[in-house]
Amino acid sequence: MKPLFGTLSVIIALVSFIPYIKDVFARKTTPHIYSWLVWTILQALATIAILRENSWWSGLGVGCVGLVSLVVFLFSFKYGTKNITFFDTVCLIGALIAISVWVFIHNITLSVILVTIIDFVAFLPTFRKAYQEPHSETAILYVCSGLSNLFSLLSISHHSIASTLYVASLIVTNFLFVGLVLIRRKKENNVIS
Repeated sequence: MKPLFGTLSVIIALVSFIPYIKDVFARKTTPHIYSWLVWTILQALATIAILRENSWWSGLGVGCVGLVSLVVFLFSFKYGTKNITFFDTVCLIGALIAISVWVFIHNITLSVILVTIIDFVAFLPTFRKAYQEPHSETAILYVCSGLSNLFSLLSISHHSIASTLYVASLIVTNFLFVGLVLIRRKKENNVIS
């Protein structure tokens, strides 16, 4: 079952970007360039680390998601939000500094804890933007990302902090984000009515 869960994880992750990119071109979704920059860097570094361990299938999945993240980051220059605040810039600088520290950490558990924090900090500008503009995101991407990471978690053979913390945090942050978007949309729609 573990290979099946791993395959489902990659398929769901890649397919989930189709409606997102479609909405970006339709200008329904305005990705936050800072979040997508950090996510692209994290995916690239993770792919390199995985490939160094000769885990080609896992590296392929992470690498494919990283390439799609890069595409969204590049689209952010033209189609991304213009709603960028000082808070967002502080998050970006903090994440980039933490990435530079993360690259030199040789303790796997500490490394996973730090990358989990980096990913969360990178998500904060998108959380803030979605709170203010809940219709500026395609929620299905984050639902699918949460499901993809759930399948990824189920595909892990040995559970430890190093193997599960980051993936588990992605499940939580993606579903929290979807909850925020849906609650804010409902409130916004009630105000309009």
